[in-house]
Amino acid sequence: MIEVTNDSLSPPRAMTLQRAGGRPGPAAAGPALCDAPHNPPLMPYFIENFTLIRLCLQSLRVISYLYQNANTYIPRVRANLNFSKRPLVKLKAAVSNVFSFRTRTVYCDVKSLLVKTLVQLFVVAKWVVLVSVGRMRWSGRRGGGSRRARALLLLWLSGYSRYSEGRRDNDLHIGGIFPMEGEGGWQGGQACMPAAELALADVNARSDLLSGFKLLLHSNDSKCEPGLGASVMYNLLYNPPQKLLLLAGCSTVCTTVAEAAKMWNLMVLCYGASSPALSDRARFPTLFRTHPSATVHNPTRIKLMQKFGWSRIAILQQAEEVFISTVEDLEAHCKKVGIEIVTRQSFLSDPADAVRNLRRQDARVIVGLFYVVAARRVLCEVYKHRLYGKSYVWFFIGWYEDNWFETNLEREGIECTVEQMREAAEGHLTTEALMWNQNANQTTISGMTSEDFRSRLNEALREAGYDIDGERFPEGYQEAPLAYDAVWAVALAFNKTMEKLEKNGLSLKNFTYTNKKIADDIYEAINSTSFLGVSGLVAFSSQGDRIALTQIEQLTDNHYVKLGYYDTQADNLTWLDRERWVGGKVPPDRTVVVNELRTVSLPLFACMTALCIAGILAAIGLIVFNIMHRHRRVIQWSHPACNTVMLCGCCICLSAAVALGVDGRWVQPQHFSGLCAARAWLLATGFSMAYGALFTKVWRVHRHTTKPKVETKKRMHGWKLYTMVGGLLVVDAALLTAWQLRDPLQRRVEIFPLEAPRHHDDDVHIRPELEHCESEHNTVWLGVMYGYKGLVLVFGLFLAYETRSVKVRQINDSRYVGMSIYNVVVLCLITGPVTLVIASQQDAAFAFVSLAIVFCCFLSMALIFIPKVIEVIRHPTERAESGRGSGSGSAPADEERYRELVKENEELQKLIAQKEERIRVLKQKLAEREAAAADGVTQGTGCVGVGGGGGGVLADLATATSDYGTSTNYTRSSRASVSDLDFSESYL
Repeated sequence: MIEVTNDSLSPPRAMTLQRAGGRPGPAAAGPALCDAPHNPPLMPYFIENFTLIRLCLQSLRVISYLYQNANTYIPRVRANLNFSKRPLVKLKAAVSNVFSFRTRTVYCDVKSLLVKTLVQLFVVAKWVVLVSVGRMRWSGRRGGGSRRARALLLLWLSGYSRYSEGRRDNDLHIGGIFPMEGEGGWQGGQACMPAAELALADVNARSDLLSGFKLLLHSNDSKCEPGLGASVMYNLLYNPPQKLLLLAGCSTVCTTVAEAAKMWNLMVLCYGASSPALSDRARFPTLFRTHPSATVHNPTRIKLMQKFGWSRIAILQQAEEVFISTVEDLEAHCKKVGIEIVTRQSFLSDPADAVRNLRRQDARVIVGLFYVVAARRVLCEVYKHRLYGKSYVWFFIGWYEDNWFETNLEREGIECTVEQMREAAEGHLTTEALMWNQNANQTTISGMTSEDFRSRLNEALREAGYDIDGERFPEGYQEAPLAYDAVWAVALAFNKTMEKLEKNGLSLKNFTYTNKKIADDIYEAINSTSFLGVSGLVAFSSQGDRIALTQIEQLTDNHYVKLGYYDTQADNLTWLDRERWVGGKVPPDRTVVVNELRTVSLPLFACMTALCIAGILAAIGLIVFNIMHRHRRVIQWSHPACNTVMLCGCCICLSAAVALGVDGRWVQPQHFSGLCAARAWLLATGFSMAYGALFTKVWRVHRHTTKPKVETKKRMHGWKLYTMVGGLLVVDAALLTAWQLRDPLQRRVEIFPLEAPRHHDDDVHIRPELEHCESEHNTVWLGVMYGYKGLVLVFGLFLAYETRSVKVRQINDSRYVGMSIYNVVVLCLITGPVTLVIASQQDAAFAFVSLAIVFCCFLSMALIFIPKVIEVIRHPTERAESGRGSGSGSAPADEERYRELVKENEELQKLIAQKEERIRVLKQKLAEREAAAADGVTQGTGCVGVGGGGGGVLADLATATSDYGTSTNYTRSSRASVSDLDFSESYL
């Protein structure tokens, strides 16, 4: 047998199940058959397609039958009429350029008629060439002349017979593009093509559909490659018979076919294309699909993320247009609801680097978008990088087969075993549009239930050699109902279009690739199609998309378990509460970061609080002591009012130390700003009162040494002491008020680097946080406050140094006041800078500051009051008037010396009083004698007597004077010197 082919592709084959009489055979479980009329009216079709060549062929059709059984010994030459499309394309283009008018239907018909005529002339010319080529092979046979003529005639008629088989008036032809074989993409034609064949049988068996016509499908393999799919489409279009519609599968192929088919006014119905890009009506005006768009999964994914509290996801996609557009739609949905996409990884063929990047980005909830072949490679990489288990959630596409992760591992070179793939796949979620009618007992338009269809499909696949009983389903098994319903949608749309055209005296046989009106009628019929199919309710949106519910499943123990359904249009999630997570809890969407607030150690806080409370109680006790013994000179001459102010300041400072340890453990964040203000006010006012009282004392001592002695004997008024402390408090109040009003202290949280979890079993990291009291311009305000306080400290230190050896009677504890100032200044100058350095170490900072405050307060109270308390304890009954106090805390020898001096001074005072009395008496006697002597001189007698008497008085006076002098000498020789008296006075 000689076969001549002109194309690299084999001719499209017609798919139909026929019985002996040429009619389609009944399905096993299909509806009852009713034979439709076999011969449609021929006259309108003959007249419409009347051309010279067609008329000749019709006249010779009868003759061809006479030669079918004659001369069987003549070799038959078969001519493949799938001639190269390039000459025809040029021919049609030339005619179209000449007749480029489209305004009126008559012109279009004339143009179509002329094109058909030229095409048929081209066919005849081709036959002639073929005959001339084969002439040499026939020349050696018997009966060369006549038989050559008959051979030429038979060649012509055989070619025409083949051509006319596809042009029977009762056949409606559609083209099919099925992805059957290939190494990448979706090869769903393996199951969808048998489903389409079942649908053709069922449609052609119905007498109420396509009355008088038979639906034929011409198909070829696209291997899910857009270039090969375009080639298949062109062969379908340019090889007779003329196609009314195209069926296609695989998103990349559908994209190419649908974008080109509009140029031929052809509707395209995709049974296996989910690319969101196909929803663009401006780009694909003639496209419909029974497969829902991939974007129908995105609202479902978002709903699940909201349900389980996942707000951080990652995306892993294959670099295909269907997945790119799906990801873009998913990103828009995530942005709308506030879900963060931490990373978006894509790959062409090897996903190793992309999966590795997911681990680096700490991705936990991952949406995977890829074909099933790539999905197996991804899952193996997931196992290698340990991106599965209780800490991870994977979203896969739901239209994979149930055992997709176990099949074809060796053939595809997957380096993981079946057990490893099962381990990595455990617990993943899938979302898929419902492709099987969920009501197994509901009768569909074909008269079958979805289970009936499953049984017929399984039987057809068994006959094709698939191990269905071993659950080895071919690819596309889930989409098989969509292909079945696609054929039914085509049949129903053609049926509706025929009814409309019959009213105008037309038929689908009048359709040409330039007939826009019939194409519009077919479009309207498909767009309005709605029926119950084996995949559920079949209806199309305004974008040509299938309207369907979404099903959610989870792989548990190597089997998919239905978790629920989601209705996108009604925003209704039906949840069955069947989810089961590895580890028993919902996986987190990120490494669980626990924000742990760093607080002051509780034992440290308790110890420092106890010290502060003890200090406050001691200060209160000293205040009571100061008030109760205010009449004693040891208290009076130490300015008890200043001492009371100092003790109150110490109480406030100790309270501020306790406030520094109060943190987020005890105070809510909304109240923390109030705590910050309380700390600042307590510490500033307490310092001003405590240190201000000491500063006032040393200031008065310095003033006492620089004034004349007359002024130093003046009594010092208490209000002058209060004025200086009050001035310091006024400055503090002004600064703190301005700070609080203009730039108040607020709670600021310092965040530290992540720390390792305490329990390695939990996927938890700790993020330490520390609270600080800061304002926007915190450095400026601290600089002002530190500068002001620093000046007061330095000035107080200077005054204390200048008066270190000065002893003033009015302030008997000036030396100890100076020592207290030294301590305060040194501790403050050390504590201030150090706390700025260790501010991030809460325990160290609190301990350092609180201990500094405690030491300052305790040392100041001890230096000022312990000597006084000891003095009062030793002499509890001493009167305030006689007692001069113990001064500034002198030693026991000084106290004993003072008592002896007081006693000796009293004795000397008594002796002096006696001598003065005797001197007074002697002076009186002397005066009397002098008066008597004056009288004697006048009388001139008794001069000698007088002289003698005067001598006796003078002798007594001399004796008295001598005694006084002796007394004076005794006084000076005694221990009660003038300097000793001055010391005794300054001692108090």
